[in-house]
Amino acid sequence: SALVHSSTLVTAGVYLIIRFNNFLIETEVRVILSFISILTIFISGLIANFENDFKKIIALSTLRQLGLIMIVLRFGYRIIAYYHLLVHAIFKSILFMAAGAVIHLIKNTQDIRLLGNLNEVIPYVIIRLIISRIALRGIPFMAGFYRKDLIIEIIYRRKLNLFMLILMIISLSLTVSYSLRFFYYIFFNRRFKFYRYVYIKEDKIINISIVFIMLLRVIVGSVIN
Repeated sequence: SALVHSSTLVTAGVYLIIRFNNFLIETEVRVILSFISILTIFISGLIANFENDFKKIIALSTLRQLGLIMIVLRFGYRIIAYYHLLVHAIFKSILFMAAGAVIHLIKNTQDIRLLGNLNEVIPYVIIRLIISRIALRGIPFMAGFYRKDLIIEIIYRRKLNLFMLILMIISLSLTVSYSLRFFYYIFFNRRFKFYRYVYIKEDKIINISIVFIMLLRVIVGSVIN
């Protein structure tokens, strides 16, 4: 699941569009492409704010990032789009591996309403989950900041329709709202939690693999940048 949603099947179509970018820029397809991309980012962000399934929230986040890549391609910055694709693949795979570890440890439950105070039970997995979420939100000095801030600056510099620009700003702000909602359910949710009555222990192999990918993300992100 981590590979499918971060760097293989989902991004295969985007890679093809990067290869055929010149054709898209030279035709009128670019106007339709930008409108569909902004609409995709807005709708997926809106759904993510009301979704309760753990993996679906992360999958909708992937959909938003792919829409952002398409907008950059619409302006002709294919190298930046490819850089975004690589960095996104690395930290989104960490996010999915950490989410998978949480789901398996709490007996295959994917409803975030049943989570809460997980940092007391599985602290190392949650730390990696939080670091990946912070990178996704584009916090300064993280890998996500260097690419996301650059993409937003490109969008602001270009001449966009006023309606599309407002929709784009609202869509980007939705990332912060569903990330805060996600943090709330992991740390501060005080409802009844069934996993308190189940013995939970972190898996060392999963922890080592997540740490390895985190180191890879730091190295690749900084080198490519």
